[in-house]
Amino acid sequence: MPLDAHPLPTPSPASGRGWPAGTGEGCVQSQKTLGFFTLLREDVSCVFQRDPAARSRFEVLTTYPGVHAILMQRIAHRLWKFGLRYLARLLSWFARLTTNIDIHPGATIGRRFFIDHGAGVVIGETAEIGDDVTLYHGVTLGGTTWNKGKRHPTLGNGVVVGAGAKILGAITLGEQVRVGANSVVVKDVPAHRTVIGIPGKIVLRTEEAGTDNIYGINLDHHLIPDPVGRAIACLMERIEVLEGQLRKQGEPVDGLCHTCEADDLCGTEVARQLRKE
Repeated sequence: MPLDAHPLPTPSPASGRGWPAGTGEGCVQSQKTLGFFTLLREDVSCVFQRDPAARSRFEVLTTYPGVHAILMQRIAHRLWKFGLRYLARLLSWFARLTTNIDIHPGATIGRRFFIDHGAGVVIGETAEIGDDVTLYHGVTLGGTTWNKGKRHPTLGNGVVVGAGAKILGAITLGEQVRVGANSVVVKDVPAHRTVIGIPGKIVLRTEEAGTDNIYGINLDHHLIPDPVGRAIACLMERIEVLEGQLRKQGEPVDGLCHTCEADDLCGTEVARQLRKE
């Protein structure tokens, strides 16, 4: 589905918004202070703000694998906290079997969590997820070490992770961070930033992305800057200048790329087009 902007509910003071990045404090408090059915109602209700295809609560509750996965994860997480580790793992295995979403029961997840489509999503044991977070299909919150301690990412409130993105290691993504599709993020990202690429690079602040609502979802990828394209454009422009200087000195420059197989990419028109983008 297109990643258009959809407004999220205005956060209440009890939502935990504003907890320090990396502590997981907000989502832990959500689990403790709110009842299970309250959390479930919020998980279902938030779908209508983030998926224009949603038509009724009954449809969402019965046909959305992301909702099924978070429902079973919240039960499994309680079993995990009570020390019933095998039952928790068994329930998470069943959830993966039926939804194709693998969430470890030890993961801490905040309020109004939404997984769109859901296929192939993986969330590790020590991952911490704040409130109003949205993940698209194919997202991985994975670890990069064999150590048993904190080894998975922490996502602040309002984070949106595009399809196929991988966030790896005990890193922190601040509030309102946007991660572009298929990006690989391995370093901390400050709040209100958009990050794309492999490895992930910050390309602009969330406010610069043209989102009408700071709690909205805006991952229109054709509007995201292309740092690699800009770098190539700069190099081609520099080459054009150097070739001009060589011509003035009487040095031949044509035919020097006799081993190059990218003739169709040469020429100033390509550079001009890249600079326009």
